[in-house]
Order: sequence, then structure tokens, then C-alpha cells
Amino acid sequence: MSYYRYHLFFCTNRRPDGADRPSCGRCDSARLRGYAKARLKALGLTGPGGVRASTSGCLDRCEEGPCLVVYPEGVWYVYIDESDLDEIIDSHIVNGRPVERLRLPDAPA
Repeated sequence: MSYYRYHLFFCTNRRPDGADRPSCGRCDSARLRGYAKARLKALGLTGPGGVRASTSGCLDRCEEGPCLVVYPEGVWYVYIDESDLDEIIDSHIVNGRPVERLRLPDAPA
């Protein structure tokens, strides 16, 4: 058994002003990760055997919008706001059903 049932990694990378690529950090990803972490805690889902929400450096998918990845399945999501994160938490984390409308495609083989 894994230490955590689910581990969420939120890209919070912030490139400098004038960078030639977008970055998740410019989309308020650090604050939204804090929101998700607080929501998971309020639901009693955090801690060993539960769920962990961690910050991450660049996950190299910033062009697709602020992103997060859920392990152990390796499901990638794009999200815009708290309601998207609520849907990911309620559907995927609580009920085990990935949110297809927010899911990013898997990397090409």
C-alpha cells in the first residue's frame, strides 16, 4: 500500500516577465493549490493513507494552462478556478471517477 492513496502535484512554476513561454504560476496556481489543500483537509482526506497536495516546479505542460497531476494513476488535469478543483476533488479523489472535461491528454507514445 502507498503512503498516500492519492498524491496531487500542482505546477507552481513562475517564469520571469517577458519569458517566451507561459507558466502556471502566472495563473494563480500557488493560491489555488492552497485552496485545494485546505478543502482536502476540511473533508478529512489528508495525512497518511489519504491525500497529499504538493507544489511542483515546472511539469512542462504550461502551454495547456495551469496543470496538476494525480498519482498513482498519472491523470493530468487543467483547471481554471476553485470550482474546477472542487469537481476534481469530489469526482476523482472522493469517488474515484476522473473528470474527463478537465483531463489533459496523455503524452504521445
